[in-house]
Parts: sequence; C-alpha cells; structure tokens
Amino acid sequence: MILEPVIGLEIHVQLKTKTKMFCGCPTHDSAVAPNTNICPICMGHPGTLPVPNEAAIRAGIRVGLALNCQIAPTSKFDRKHYFYPDLPKAYQISQYDLPIASTGWLEVDIPTKEGRAKARIGITRAHLEEDAAKNLHDASGKTFVDFNRAGTPLIEIVTEPDFRSPAEAKAFLQELRLIMRYLGVSDADMEKGHLRCDANISLREPGGAFHPKTEIKNLNSFRHVERALEHEIQRQTKLWEAGSPPSISTTRGWNDAKQITEEQRTKEGAEDYRYFPEPDIPALELTDIAEELRGSLPELPSARRARFVAEYRLKPEDARVICDDPALADFVENVFSETQGWLNALPELDGAEEAVWEKERTKLAKLVSGWLINKLGGLLSERGIDVRTMKINAENFAEFITLIATNKLNTANGLTVLSAMLDDGSDPTHVIEEKRLGKMQDTAALADIVDRVLAANPQEVARYKEGKKELLQFFIGKVMKETEGNADAALTRNMLTVKLES
Repeated sequence: MILEPVIGLEIHVQLKTKTKMFCGCPTHDSAVAPNTNICPICMGHPGTLPVPNEAAIRAGIRVGLALNCQIAPTSKFDRKHYFYPDLPKAYQISQYDLPIASTGWLEVDIPTKEGRAKARIGITRAHLEEDAAKNLHDASGKTFVDFNRAGTPLIEIVTEPDFRSPAEAKAFLQELRLIMRYLGVSDADMEKGHLRCDANISLREPGGAFHPKTEIKNLNSFRHVERALEHEIQRQTKLWEAGSPPSISTTRGWNDAKQITEEQRTKEGAEDYRYFPEPDIPALELTDIAEELRGSLPELPSARRARFVAEYRLKPEDARVICDDPALADFVENVFSETQGWLNALPELDGAEEAVWEKERTKLAKLVSGWLINKLGGLLSERGIDVRTMKINAENFAEFITLIATNKLNTANGLTVLSAMLDDGSDPTHVIEEKRLGKMQDTAALADIVDRVLAANPQEVARYKEGKKELLQFFIGKVMKETEGNADAALTRNMLTVKLES
C-alpha cells in the first residue's frame, strides 16, 4: 500500500522580553526559587487587570513579517478555558479568531540523498498568548507547580499540513529557530523550553482525502520530532494495512526511552475551550506599528546565506555553517571587509581581467572558511570558548589570513600563531616575531640547508636517482626540521628537485 504522510506543526516560541505578557514580573531564566517571580496578576487573583506587553506585541509582529504573513489591522485577545493545575486562572489569555498574523509561508532547504531540495511551507497563523506554569513530578508520584513561568509571553506558529516527511519538519524547525535568533525575539533553545513543538500527522493515499490526525505533544528536541514522526508513520501504516486506519483525532506523547508514542487522550476541539473575547483588554490597532517594523527587519538567514555565496564566493555548505550563528556571520562580514582592502592592493590585480579577480576571490574565500570553520572552530570547541567572547578580533584574523595567503606563514606554524592569538588577542605579526615562526626570506640560506641535507643523506640521494621519486618528501621533511618549519614548502621542493635531477 502506497501512503503519503501529511504533517503539520504547532510551535510555541518563548519571547525574550524583560517582563511577562500581562504583568511586570521578570521572565529571565535566573536561578530563583520556585514561585518567586509571581504577582496577583499572573496568579489570576480576583480584581486584577492584565496589561499587554508592548515589547511582546512588537516581537510578534516582527515574527509575522519574517514569515511573510499578513499582519492583522486589528487583533484581539481571547480567553481559552481548560482546567489544569498549571493554569492559575483556569483559562489562558490567547488569540482565537483575530490572530496577530496569518496566511504566510517559509521556504526551507531539505537535506536529501540527492542534494538539497526546497519545500515551501504555508503558515496558517501566528498568535500571541501567555505560557502556563511548570509541573514538577517527584519519584513518589507527587506533582508540584512552579508559577515562575506562568504568564511568560509566547507566540504560537501554526503551519499548514505541507510537510511530507519527518526530515522536512526537522529542517523547518531548525530554520525557524535561526530566524527567531536573527530577529532577536527569542533564544529558541529547545532544551530550555524556549521552543516547543506539537506535531500533527496522518496518512492518506497520494492525493486522497485527509484523515483524522494524531497530535504528538510537547516535543522538545529536533531529534525527538523526527523520531516521533518516523515512529508514528510506521504505527499508522500498520493500522492502514490491517484495514483500521485512525478514525478519530487523538493526542499522544513521545516516550524517548522506549522510542514510541503513547496515547494520552482524544483531541479537543475549539468548542471545548469555550473561547470568548478577553473583556479586560481592548482591541489592538496594528497597521502603523507593522509599517514601522517592516522597514527595520534584519537580513534573514536564507538571504544572508545567498549573499555570502554571491558576494564572498563561499561554498553554499560553508555559508550555511557560518550563517547558522549570527555572531559568527557578523565576524566573517568584518573579516572579508578587512581582507578586501588587501586584495584591492595586490599589484598583480591592478587592471587584471575579471576571471583573475574571480580566482583570487575564490581562493580567499576558501582560506577564510577553512581556517575559520575547521581550525579556529576546532580550537574554540577544545577550549569551550564562544565566538562572542573570544579574544581574536576580525582585523587580526584578516591579517592572519593575508599572511597565509602571501606564503609568509605556513599551515603548521599558522596553527601555533592562531592558538597564541586566541590566548591573548595578539596581533599575528607580533606572535610570528616573538616565536620566530615566519617563513624564511633568505633563499641563499635555504639553499645551504638543502645542500647540507643532501650531503648528510647520500644513500637516499642515490636511491632517488635510481627512481625512488617518493623520497622527495623525505628530503622536504628534513629541510623543514632544520628550519623549524619556516622554509617555504614550494621553494624547498623546487630547490631539491633541481639539485636531485642535476
């Protein structure tokens, strides 16, 4: 039986505001005791009045604009009723029929075995609401409730059922997290609960009618989303093959230890929540704010990746790695700005054809990405240092790259220099002078060392002349040892070849 997965996501993003959605209590993730950041408003005491957080509203509009949504001219808040111990008012202030944003889309790259394909995912709506409290369960079976999180601003993003594989859902969530970080509206850290996902899935015959969906609740990692959906596809496929596909919408939870979903309850409908307009909050007029914010959106990840490829000649995969961290991408922007001046000053490029310029730009991009991602990235990982706090600035890293590009510093010594720069932020030229790591500029001295190496190894010279050409690397190694790695490898190779072949 050929079946097609139909997947939609409901994503809750915790907004990074200083205070809660409807009161002045702090929202930051500080190590405070449970039930400390609370007040009568977020605890739902009688007689209290909620006041909407303007920063949260502006953040919600920015999210809607970034997702190509239509921003509602007028929006309002509603009461959504349900009874859980983590909901102090017995209702949640949310948005129902007039959400802040709707009818958008996001295009994402999907990893496939054949390369990267693109998927355009529709955004049904994005609405603001307050978070619930946090339930804590102990080993004895008791449940404790910490209300510090109650009232924290959330934006819920609901997609169209446009995903056709778990890989697409995972890629979408990763891109959405990155967009939230570029906008500065959320850290979107799934492990800390800043981004939580409910996944809806059903199967159908290709092009056929939709069937009742199964909702998998509270998935808190990209891996869990992908694995839960993969399991649910297998589970529902077996039901179809047995002639009993799901006939009602249900809610299930993901058990990561068992790698299965487990049934929780039947799915609620809108009528179960008894929505009605929040009487204590007037309608929001958003047109002027939306127009103000539209022109202030930052360059988003997909656009930045494309520009890094076109402008800096980075490989698409390198541009993706760099742009996955906004701080790293900012650093790279500054590095290329610094190296561009050096490139423009190269005498051999004065009046050169575009093809020559293109070759040098590509060479520079390869050097920057290679040393940044593999070498510097490795050192940062080893030392547990973040690019935001490292001591190397863009100007010094650009100078380091030019030293490598002009063969004044070889790869082996380059790692030593880079490590020293990371220690104290030193200028690379100062490190080279202090540690005497620069390449030999004296060709006569290098020629003398080559002669000494050949004279000290007569048997190897004879074997080379008999046809053992691979011994050339042996002689290069000897010269490098004599010069403590400071000899120019290409020049050394040429000198040795000339003398051995003569």
